[in-house]
Amino acid sequence: MNQPAREQAGRGQAIRDGIASRGLVHAMSAHNPLSARLAEEAGFDAIWASGFELSAAYGIPDASLLSLTQHLEMTRAICDSVALPVIADIDTGYGNAINVMHVVAAYERAGAGAVVMEDKRFPKDTSLLEGGRQELVGVAEFQGKIEAAAAARRDPSLVVVARTEALIAGLGQAEALARAHAYVEAGADMILVHSKQKTPDEVLSFIAAWDGRAPIVLVPTAYPQLTEAAMRESGKIGVVIYGNHAIRAAVTAMQQVFRQIRAEGGIAGADAAIVSVEEIFRLQGVPAMKADEARYLR
Repeated sequence: MNQPAREQAGRGQAIRDGIASRGLVHAMSAHNPLSARLAEEAGFDAIWASGFELSAAYGIPDASLLSLTQHLEMTRAICDSVALPVIADIDTGYGNAINVMHVVAAYERAGAGAVVMEDKRFPKDTSLLEGGRQELVGVAEFQGKIEAAAAARRDPSLVVVARTEALIAGLGQAEALARAHAYVEAGADMILVHSKQKTPDEVLSFIAAWDGRAPIVLVPTAYPQLTEAAMRESGKIGVVIYGNHAIRAAVTAMQQVFRQIRAEGGIAGADAAIVSVEEIFRLQGVPAMKADEARYLR
């Protein structure tokens, strides 16, 4: 079957070039190749290979229960299925700095254009969980992990994003800024700053105080009123990640359709409102497979 035609190197360069040319790269979450293809068709610039989404797809908490192998193999499958650069969510790096070197090299071989690593202790709780454990490692330890990540990459265009959870942990803007500066000094290409506040005020205050030495990455899940137009105005935000909308959309649609089928005692009503089997065939690449069969099967 036909696969997206891409060079093996330079996938991170597409992210860097996108920021340079358009000012803002927008990435949509995905938990499998199908959701990644839908995001690509919708016009997003990149794919976020989300640990939260894949954990949800497995029906387990996003609490360091998903294994490296599970997430890495799904990321590889996503990279193979789309032409967009893939930003890999590697959580806390699956261990210490030596583990991080192994992990970053593995994700680069899998085709990722960027990796995002956060400064929480392992095992972690997902950031927006009310009452979750939000414990951070020391700055020096995380600097070592960033340096290890940068050293492990073979392609210098691979983007290393350092994610600080200082605001999530309630440590305040000064701590978040201090950590962000330290992480850039250690070699991070971009800084992801996360907030669980229901308005963007906390994040906007951080952005105003940031010196702009590295682009900022935002995940505006908790404050959806912040628009891309407003992000562009700051001139400091390089990437926006819509971090969990694929799995939330899938759950919403399935709940609605499943309830309708049970309520109506059949599929006639629901069937008219969902995509056809032929559309699934198209997304699976069946027409290309049949064309190859016609050409090669003897």
